[in-house]
Amino acid sequence: MDGTILKTVNLRKEFGGVVAVMDVSFEVERGEILAIIGPNGAGKTTLFNLISGVHPLTGGEIYFKGQRLNGLKPHVISSLGIARTFQNVQLFGNMTVLENVMVGRHHRSSYGLLAAALRLPRARAEEQEIIAKAREYLSMVGLAERAELNALSLPFGQQRMLEIARAMATEPEVLMLDEPGAGLNRPEKEELARLVEQIRQGGVTVLLVEHDMEFVMGLADRIIVLDYGEKIAEGTPAEVQNNPRVIAAYLGEEDVGFLRP
Repeated sequence: MDGTILKTVNLRKEFGGVVAVMDVSFEVERGEILAIIGPNGAGKTTLFNLISGVHPLTGGEIYFKGQRLNGLKPHVISSLGIARTFQNVQLFGNMTVLENVMVGRHHRSSYGLLAAALRLPRARAEEQEIIAKAREYLSMVGLAERAELNALSLPFGQQRMLEIARAMATEPEVLMLDEPGAGLNRPEKEELARLVEQIRQGGVTVLLVEHDMEFVMGLADRIIVLDYGEKIAEGTPAEVQNNPRVIAAYLGEEDVGFLRP
């Protein structure tokens, strides 16, 4: 680990008087995989939405590499180096697999609309570079041979991989994955775990929201547990697994296998 890259201070979000996130503070160390878990409705996705600028804060502070993110639009936060995927896969259905990843690269292009429209040499050269980079990220997630297919023609598991490739194409320093394992079978989750570790080895810090506890416990360096919008525990997988408040929060949940001896 090499210092704090992302920090939240007393994050709070209210929807019509309902508190979805209640004064949540934590720090993310550069180069780690940090998982955020909790029962359904705990506020995990809302927390992601606050960090990525999808929802405005009711209160609190967010800092990325020391820069305050409060009030910034999602595309600005993305350009600073924070990328994310969504719980429900969000792809451009009228585009190919390759074009979806190219979208992630375009915010780093330097030529303007006029240069692109006139097909100036500089614009053409940069477009070819964008295509080449997009193909690299497709190779990373095992989709290189499907580049020319319509994105929505892919099986669900491959659509999730495509969304990760598009997020990685922005060259993030922090990648936020919102339930990337949802809907995947066991072999697909094993492949996903290998991919996440590969991304981390490439120097990207990973924040992970996930319901599959076996997946989380085998992958995360640290875990934060939310319950009714409140942070109730933080620590290593072993520490969280044996935390009485975590066990109590999960009572009644269907998938509590990780809490059993």
